[in-house]
Amino acid sequence: MTTVMITGTSSGIGRATVRRLARRPDLTVYATARKVEAIADLADGGARLLPLDVTDEESMRAAVAAIEAEHGQVDVLVNNAGYGEYGPIEEAPMDRVRAQFETNVFGLSRLTQLVLPGMRRAGRGRIVNVSSMGGRLVFPGGGYYHASKYAVEAISDALRQEVRPFGVDVTIVEPGLIRTGFGAVASSSLGAGADPAGPYRKMIAAVDAVMAQSYRNRALSATPDTVARVIERAVTARRPRTRYLVTAAAWAMVHTRRLLGARVFDAVNRLQFR
Repeated sequence: MTTVMITGTSSGIGRATVRRLARRPDLTVYATARKVEAIADLADGGARLLPLDVTDEESMRAAVAAIEAEHGQVDVLVNNAGYGEYGPIEEAPMDRVRAQFETNVFGLSRLTQLVLPGMRRAGRGRIVNVSSMGGRLVFPGGGYYHASKYAVEAISDALRQEVRPFGVDVTIVEPGLIRTGFGAVASSSLGAGADPAGPYRKMIAAVDAVMAQSYRNRALSATPDTVARVIERAVTARRPRTRYLVTAAAWAMVHTRRLLGARVFDAVNRLQFR
């Protein structure tokens, strides 16, 4: 049996991933969340539950220790916990920016540090980091969120090279627009700390409108299970890819940005968010 630890499973991609992986007889899936009562129903689908706050050192240590005490090591870590803190670079409250990095970057990094000794002892392991297409391109209003995902991409690329000699694989999953609560959280944070009559009010309104429209558009967005299926491949493939870009729209945007360059991409954004 392969033990899989998944963070951020109370909603969205994490919840869908637990439901999908827990059906497999070859996997023992640990669903984690800050409040176990929020994921109690996942036990009915075969998952085991653990409390875990990725911003709390003792919570992370206890969760890893619980799995290692029963199985020896965490075989697969899916770092999924994360959220979007949006707003203009100049006006975004820095305490909220720091809190986002604690979850999206530092929590992911510390939990990775905690599981790696067990993986190295076993001579095998896999780390799947859920990033975003926002780790490959940037839209106005989301600079600090994008920065957190760019950090995840860089950490993952370095880690993959560092741990390969120990039999540990590192894979990045990069979802596009996924119909979860992410869009609502990002929208609610967009104007936090901003002056309603300030210089960025028009940009904030435009970004909010485009985000809402994009998440409603079924051609541009997808369901959480779309990502869960890709995470399943990343977890179970004999030789996983280094990156899985999820949704056709995300693939088109990322490669358009790569091929056309920053100036053209900026010009497209100016038209879209005017």
